[in-house]
Amino acid sequence: MGNYRTTYDDARQDPSAFWLKQAKDVQWSTPPSQGVDTSRSPFDTWFADGEINACYNALDYHVANGRAEQAAIVYDSPVTNSKRTLSYAELLDQVSHFAGALKALGVGRGDRVLIYMPMVPEAVVAVLASARLGAVHSVVFGGFAAKELAVRIDDSTPSVLVAASCGVEPNRLVEYKPLLDQAIEIATHKVPHTVVLQREQCTAPMIDGRDHDWNALVKSASAVECVPVASTDPLYVLYTSGTTGQPKGVVRDTGGSVVSLKWSMKAVYDTDPGDVFWAASDIGWVVGHSYIIYGPLFQGCTTLMYEGKPVGTPDAGAFWRVIEEHQVKVLFTAPTAFRAIRKEDPEGKLIKDYDLSKFKALFLAGERCDPDTLIWAQEKLQRPVIDHWWQTETGWAICANCTGLEVMPVKAGSPTVPVPGYHLDVLDDSGDPVERGQIGSLVVKLPLPPGTFSNLWNAPDRYQSSYFERFPGYYETGDAGYIDDGGYAFVMARTDDVINVAGHRLSTGAMEEVLASHPDVAECAVLGVADDLKGQLPLGLVILNSGCERDNSEIASELVTRVREHIGPVAAFKSVAVVARLPKTRSGKILRATMRSIADRVEWKMPATIEDPAVLEEIQTALAELGYAKETSV
Repeated sequence: MGNYRTTYDDARQDPSAFWLKQAKDVQWSTPPSQGVDTSRSPFDTWFADGEINACYNALDYHVANGRAEQAAIVYDSPVTNSKRTLSYAELLDQVSHFAGALKALGVGRGDRVLIYMPMVPEAVVAVLASARLGAVHSVVFGGFAAKELAVRIDDSTPSVLVAASCGVEPNRLVEYKPLLDQAIEIATHKVPHTVVLQREQCTAPMIDGRDHDWNALVKSASAVECVPVASTDPLYVLYTSGTTGQPKGVVRDTGGSVVSLKWSMKAVYDTDPGDVFWAASDIGWVVGHSYIIYGPLFQGCTTLMYEGKPVGTPDAGAFWRVIEEHQVKVLFTAPTAFRAIRKEDPEGKLIKDYDLSKFKALFLAGERCDPDTLIWAQEKLQRPVIDHWWQTETGWAICANCTGLEVMPVKAGSPTVPVPGYHLDVLDDSGDPVERGQIGSLVVKLPLPPGTFSNLWNAPDRYQSSYFERFPGYYETGDAGYIDDGGYAFVMARTDDVINVAGHRLSTGAMEEVLASHPDVAECAVLGVADDLKGQLPLGLVILNSGCERDNSEIASELVTRVREHIGPVAAFKSVAVVARLPKTRSGKILRATMRSIADRVEWKMPATIEDPAVLEEIQTALAELGYAKETSV
């Protein structure tokens, strides 16, 4: 594929020529002759005169070209004590029949199919069946609250809603059907049909005329062929958290997604057809769309679906068991997962119980990876550990160590360099470039590469104002950071988390690095809280390693000293609370903004994506003990 610098320069100097060349590596009904069209920027389009089908590229092509009997999906579920393997031929058969079932319910090209499913192979079947018909799928994380599901129903107005009867967590069963029924009742848009996969752990009652049993429906369905769609037609809508409370549906086009994801599987992750690729995420998140479903299948890999946790199913060796048993080559997960593993097994003793000889690399993304966690993983695994940075909006990596092009030296705390196709800059508040090493707003010069978002569903004005208005000619990532003299990017915090202490702009991410380097600290978060004198002050929240029996106040004192030594007195870092847990989304991101609102005693709303609402009560108590959060309200 060439080395990094040559590839990067080619993509930057002539984006259309570069990506048209990559587009020849995928299967088109009508091959494109047009690269990027910037005439309506920032509503740029890729391969506009091409026609394609994503499901064909994921399944039919491989079955027709020698991979029919190769495993497409390996399903491993410690929470239900079950495993399954589906070959490419078996998956194609299930997808083509389920597409026939959807077609019989009236689903056609451009219609929306909302998918509310746990991590089971049928979720992938529903996604690919929608794409097979040229329909637009919208996956909502299974178990999402009824009110939030209703908002997404009203925004996407689906023709069919596909769900499972329940999800299975390590210690509980989550019944989906009552949430589904409630959401449909709340929503203004009345979904005419639902398809329910009845899981043996919980059978849901059905409503005559509206609800259809998955198995019964498929049994009477005919297999259907792929429907070619325009490259610019939406492949899916994925809702992500917004600041206004309104739904923010990221729209991904079809042609750009196929080209970029297939290219990234080799260029970024260095995978070949037949390799086993494991993205330990959920299909409800962008990682699940890009790298559980589409990317690995476009590349002819075996993708692994894991219905479990990094710890507790049954222990902190769960990931190593899966890697050994299924011969995983590449694991992609969130830094949070490794912090949880490290907390339970700080010495990494469980790693020695498993044969990881087939395992080649660990990729981390979803939240900034502190250097201490990265170094711990490197030392214990003796494998490349690669932090890379991307967003729901981009759909694939903005910055990465592109191991399929050229393995570059790792710098702890950095996701390495911009991926070919992304022209990254750092600007100040006035929109001027800052000097190397200075923190500013991380932005990407337009045009964005293929596979990034093309719009927001039903909200083009918001698309333009939220991402392209502040810095004309650039995509505003919402992240702050810097680029060093070697060209390495450092993503330090969300723009909102760069705090102003008495006129000094300081990164909470840099302070978190210092806290995480303490031998007793398993995980941490630093918030900028309001202060009458200095504007803002940093506040640290830390989780200690399992088995640590030292006095909390003594550790807190050491942490304050550590920040003073590494950042300086200018940080005015004086407050640390030791907590049992940090509030997180189901994808593992720490809810810093919510905790900041609690500390600042302003009204806050329970985040729809929170994994365990009870954690916020614990945080509120901890903050109150430090003199914050006495008058907060939900």
